[in-house]
Amino acid sequence: MQKPAIILTNVLVFAITGLISLILVPLEAYLHGFDVVEVTACIFLVWFSGLSITAGYHRLWSHKAYEAHPVVKVILAIGGALALQNSILHWASDHRIHHKHVDDDNKDPYSAGRGFWYSHIGWMLREYQASRYSDYNNCRDLQKDQVVMWQHRHYLLISLSANFGIPLLLGWFNGDIWGMLLIAGVLRLVVVHHVTFFINSLAHIWGRQTYTDQNSARDNGILALFTFGEGYHNFHHIFEYDYRNGVKWWHFDPTKWLIRSLSWLGLTSGLRRCPEERIEKAKAEMQLKRVQQRIASRPDAQHLAQKVQHEYELLVQKLADYHMIKKQRLEARKRQLVASYEKLELDFRYRELKQTLALAKRRWLEVHSLKFV
Repeated sequence: MQKPAIILTNVLVFAITGLISLILVPLEAYLHGFDVVEVTACIFLVWFSGLSITAGYHRLWSHKAYEAHPVVKVILAIGGALALQNSILHWASDHRIHHKHVDDDNKDPYSAGRGFWYSHIGWMLREYQASRYSDYNNCRDLQKDQVVMWQHRHYLLISLSANFGIPLLLGWFNGDIWGMLLIAGVLRLVVVHHVTFFINSLAHIWGRQTYTDQNSARDNGILALFTFGEGYHNFHHIFEYDYRNGVKWWHFDPTKWLIRSLSWLGLTSGLRRCPEERIEKAKAEMQLKRVQQRIASRPDAQHLAQKVQHEYELLVQKLADYHMIKKQRLEARKRQLVASYEKLELDFRYRELKQTLALAKRRWLEVHSLKFV
């Protein structure tokens, strides 16, 4: 079978920028060094272009996880072009196909089933699915977005202006155009490329399947440190419309923090969150699967399985009861039409269910870790 044609432009971009980063950047650092302004500019542009992909291309446009002010959209569109990963429309189309057909080697554009190299960068080096971008039918909503279409029509001009113009301007101000081009232009671009590509490759190979095993996506806190919070990828693939990837407050997810911070300024709105009950239930289901697998070969497997199933069902019921009363209590507070005795009853029931849920969770922890036998 003949291999698809090579995409020469992509090969040259990756090869040239990679070689410059590996050879010329270290040589410049050794011969002349990089000053604080150049290093700071590089770090800032890494974060600006990287967050433009995660907060813009990914969570805003691909998944519609929140709404953004037009000014924010324009900034993210320019930052995305700076990252040089194609237009919003093209990127989002790929990504929506990836979610719809994840791990399908014939349909998923960057299926992890075809290996690390393919999912990381190989899928962009050849015309594996050349005919897919004739009308972008899966992005009809984005074709109504003026910022998306402006960037799509003028993508080449915007990306070239950003990738050359910004470093050149900064270098001119700092008195060293060559050094700024190398570190804030080329090295920055290579870093952002590969940390973003890790989400397609490493995030489908390395980590835990916390919420689902129906696809290859993994949760990895270490990877989140290098991918602007996108390392919690197992969560994302089951709850893709949540504006968060790191669902816990302590999870390193600067993209989530950026979106949330902008909402306090009125620049983002409609932040979508998956109901906590669904998240906790999905996690418990995976824990149930694992403990069932662990006890399957034991002589008392049937007896243990019954006990495990009983505790799981008890936990799920307590979760449903708690989140129902929590919702009722919140709605009552919003309406402010509840009589004092009814409010007291709701508060009492809420505290009671919160305590029983905590007990059920502790019991479930003992069960799925097999400490009860």
